Amino acid sequence: MIQLDLTRRLALVATLAVSALPVLAQDGEKPAETKEKPAEPADGEKKKEDEEERWFAIQNGDVYTGTGEVLRGATLLAKNGKIHSIGYDLYVPPDAKTLDAKGFRLYPGLVAISSQGLLGNASSDFDDTIDPFNSRMILALGTGITTTGAGTAAVKLKRFSVDGAVVNEKIFSSFSWSNSNPRVKGELRDKFVAATNYLREYREWQRKVKDDKTLAEPNKRGVDNTVLAVLQGEQTAKFVSNDRDELLGIAHLAQEFGFRPVIEGCQEGWTIADELGRAGVRAIITPRDRRAKDERQVLAGGASIENAAILHRAGVPVAITPASEGVDLSGLVGRDIMHLPLEPGFAVRGGLPERAALESITIVPARILGISHRVGSLEIGKDCDVIVTDGDVLHYKTFVQWAVVDGKVAYDKEKELFFAHIRPRPEAAAPKKIDAGETPPDPDAKPDETDEDVEKKDGEDEPEEKGDGDEPKKDR
Repeated sequence: MIQLDLTRRLALVATLAVSALPVLAQDGEKPAETKEKPAEPADGEKKKEDEEERWFAIQNGDVYTGTGEVLRGATLLAKNGKIHSIGYDLYVPPDAKTLDAKGFRLYPGLVAISSQGLLGNASSDFDDTIDPFNSRMILALGTGITTTGAGTAAVKLKRFSVDGAVVNEKIFSSFSWSNSNPRVKGELRDKFVAATNYLREYREWQRKVKDDKTLAEPNKRGVDNTVLAVLQGEQTAKFVSNDRDELLGIAHLAQEFGFRPVIEGCQEGWTIADELGRAGVRAIITPRDRRAKDERQVLAGGASIENAAILHRAGVPVAITPASEGVDLSGLVGRDIMHLPLEPGFAVRGGLPERAALESITIVPARILGISHRVGSLEIGKDCDVIVTDGDVLHYKTFVQWAVVDGKVAYDKEKELFFAHIRPRPEAAAPKKIDAGETPPDPDAKPDETDEDVEKKDGEDEPEEKGDGDEPKKDR
């Protein structure tokens, strides 16, 4: 009986010991053999993670970031289409694709504020209608354009692919403001008044509805949705005007209702640059445009080559575009979209600083299109849209050697038929093929030396034999 009780007690002690194991685990006394190891990813998952890292490096080029800095002989490293780092002595992964840009310059890809035909016969549904094999897209990339405005959207020029081509779908809302049609001007102002009143009532309702849930939302009837989107900052109001009085009216309208308009044309903007600057106007101009002064007006007027410079000094961001927004192969040579880099050069002649001239085809149009967080300058985190040129991008003799879009080479001058024959890039001499059994050439030998010269040189180094009279023997 006693032995039976002892057996029961031992079993009870063992049971208590086993039940105490979780408590010991909480105190950190769990045996080592019971610790769980973290699950390692399968080989397929590791391979998938490695494939997602796509590295691309442009080395040894002079990097013009578009923000004022210039890095000589630096490296630009991109990861998965985004700029990862810019600088010197960067670690480039061994599997990265590299591009040697020694002797060349790196600029941010040019942004055309508006264009026609570069995407093929594309309609508003760009994802389904872009032609990535369009020859005019190649010509635009050869000009340095990597992003363009098309209609009310901003689209990248991505060859052989349409994935991620559309950067911003709805940007502009176009309005008319013309002295020749006063009724339209009056109706537009009434729309802004109605939209402003609605927004005021709506904000008041938002404040009061927190205390009184029974309040009805203000009636939106009669409010123009396009004007409302402009006042809420969702879209940008765009006007096309050149006349001084019309420009002044647009500026006053913007100041009254608190929005920042974009004015295309703006030929007489230099005459009221201060007013446009106070109104927050952004101008799209063509420096080579000409407009005669209206002689009925006493005040200054007409076009001026100093237009861009005066507007810039007044704080008006200036985006520059050529006279023709398409590729013109029939007559308007030098004034079409292929000569976009030339237009800022004429603005420089009128006094525009070179940095502002570069910004007029890069970061300023990117800001107007609402995509400056992705393109327009070479900065860490932005898209790797880069052009590599053989000189100053604003110089008429400069050619784009490579155009990179999202970290992939979209254009190579030597591989296209359009400009490959003009000043071809110097290529390194290919190594001489040595057949089996052939003696490799002496690396220390001069290029013009032959084998006989080398043997003769070796024979001159040997001491000459002398006879009894201490005179050198002559070969007979």
